[in-house]
Amino acid sequence: MSPIGAPTLSIFFPMFNEEDNIGPALDAADDACQILIKDGEISDYELIIVDDASTDSTPRLADERAAADPHVRVVHHDVNRKLGGAMKTGFAASTGDLVLYTDGDLPFDMAELSKALRIYRLYDADLVCAYRLDRTGEGYLRALYTLVYNNLIRFLFGVRIRDVNFSFKLVRRAVFDQVKLQSEGSFIDAELIVRSTRAGFRIMQFGTDYFPRTRGTSTLASPGVIVKIVGEMWHLRHELADVTSTP
Repeated sequence: MSPIGAPTLSIFFPMFNEEDNIGPALDAADDACQILIKDGEISDYELIIVDDASTDSTPRLADERAAADPHVRVVHHDVNRKLGGAMKTGFAASTGDLVLYTDGDLPFDMAELSKALRIYRLYDADLVCAYRLDRTGEGYLRALYTLVYNNLIRFLFGVRIRDVNFSFKLVRRAVFDQVKLQSEGSFIDAELIVRSTRAGFRIMQFGTDYFPRTRGTSTLASPGVIVKIVGEMWHLRHELADVTSTP
């Protein structure tokens, strides 16, 4: 914790070809953090862009913003490492007492950060995860995929998380002293929850309004992404089964 008691906050955005979203995302995060400082919720903050080898103007725009704003830092990948690789880079680069991971397309109102911090304090939470109150804005098929996936994670790993892959996870940075993430793909959200649960960390949840992407293109529902999720899911399932069965 910081000397004056309020925690410091890191917010990082994994980004691949998000030239249309990078400005609005940083503006919204900066505005929210300034209010949190004014209200005494946090003592300082940093905004981290993890550029996952983008091929558009995202790298240039990120570097320009970092040069103009001391709160902004950029980490560039030489090769595209997908969501898992970008998230691992973001968590490793973060220096705040608390770390928020979210997408660059602003899937929720950044004002919800105040609620997440209040839950963190009141319940001494190690992770605060939001779930979407209504996901049908992306179409009923995507909502069905989410329902099936969440139930599968519950069945395979025994965790009760309502919206495993939603990109609103506020994590006490000390969690990563014990939790070592391995996934390179989109399964990393579930891996974070499963490993944190097995390590005994306290996870709290709350519902939030969800705003579907209006700029740029999501690649998270592509066949290749789904195949990688299934492969990493079974790898973790077998790893944990081996740990459980070891005398």
